[in-house]
Amino acid sequence: MVKVLFVCLGNICRSPTADGILRELVKREKLDQQVQIDSAGTGDWHVGKAPDVRTIAAAKRRGYDLSFLRARQVLIKDFDEFDYILAMDAANLCALQALKPDHYAGYLGLFLDFGSSKQYREVPDPYYGGNDGFELVLDLVEEAAQGLLAHIRHNLHSS
Repeated sequence: MVKVLFVCLGNICRSPTADGILRELVKREKLDQQVQIDSAGTGDWHVGKAPDVRTIAAAKRRGYDLSFLRARQVLIKDFDEFDYILAMDAANLCALQALKPDHYAGYLGLFLDFGSSKQYREVPDPYYGGNDGFELVLDLVEEAAQGLLAHIRHNLHSS
């Protein structure tokens, strides 16, 4: 079982988008028994809440259901649980690196490193912007999720 955790600041926009998109891709490829996905935030402001209504609406327009997801905060034990901990931006990656126990042997890095975008290394936070920001997040996440899944699939078949 490969376990993936997506992390942003509040766990109501970017990381639940990545969570929902990768879940759908994994389900379509019938890998849901081999890949487990979750998301969390480095902050605790939204713990227990559903994703932002704009996030849910934008994802739904593309066929992704995020309505069942609930925000949670990253925990130290996540480093014992997840093989991949993927930050949406450098600030959250820095926060995760500060939390990371010395024994963590998984992959900790930026999610968009699995994508091919030359323009973006980080998924921009759409929270304070308009609908275009949520569409951009979807574009970036869909592309990087394909790259991540190809990477995971390759590792599953080579082990």
